[in-house]
Order: sequence, then C-alpha cells, then structure tokens
Amino acid sequence: MPVFTRDAAKQFTEQARAAGRRVVFTNGVFDILHPGHVRYLQQARALGDVLVIGINTDRSVRSNKGPERPITPEAERAELLAALECVDVVTIFDEETPLNLISELLPDVLVKGADWAQDAIVGRDIVEARGGRVVRVAVEQGHSTTSIVQKIKGS
Repeated sequence: MPVFTRDAAKQFTEQARAAGRRVVFTNGVFDILHPGHVRYLQQARALGDVLVIGINTDRSVRSNKGPERPITPEAERAELLAALECVDVVTIFDEETPLNLISELLPDVLVKGADWAQDAIVGRDIVEARGGRVVRVAVEQGHSTTSIVQKIKGS
C-alpha cells in the first residue's frame, strides 16, 4: 500500500464513505514501530471498514518532541505503517496537530490512546458534529518508543 498525498487520502475517504464504508482515523508519530503500535492500530481498524493514519512530518515531530526525535525518518515511518495489513491509507501532515487533516478527511471514527483525555482530543468536535464518534483505546503497558530509546541509550 503506497503512502497517499493528502488530496489522495481525502479522495479515498470520500469514495469509501460514498460506498457506505466507515472511515476510522488516527494519528501519531509512530517513530520506532513496536507491538503496542500494532495492537493499537488493529483495535482502531476493528472499529470500522478502513483505517487512515496521519503521521507527523519530521519537522513537526522535532517541534513536539524535541531535537533528538524522530529516530526514523517520515518516509520510512509511513512505509512501515502502510505495509501493515490493518492499515488502508497513510498520509503525512506537517502541522503541530492533525486538526486540518481531520477537517479534510472527515472520518466517522476518531481513535486516540486512552492516555489522552476525552476533551483534549484534537478534532473531536469535528467528528462528533458529523454524528461520528471518538474512541479512546487502551495503551499497551510496557511498549513505548521513549522506553526503547532509553533502553538503547542505557538510561
């Protein structure tokens, strides 16, 4: 599955909805892909018919997480995610938040990790205003990019 431009991702979601398919969206950095990511994405995909992922550009990751991140460049992060069976579309966004992308794609279901407070989930108002829903998925304990980086550094 190739990585989509934003326009192609929008066209894909419009066609999916026109065909009566439920579009699920999530976003993140997905820097060092680990089992927690995979399980999260599988759970997200189970909430609808197609799963669209928005990933942060390298620039926006540095802005959000600091100058040492990301570890894996955006094109490689996107390629890895697109190769997962549960993923239908991967697109890249450069903004600090996915708000504009969510406004463009208009998903039926917005998924975030349960570590996000319901009222802090970006795009929640857009999705709910359209009759969609926001789902918080449990975070896999013991799996995080930060802990992998710390282990590699020996800290």
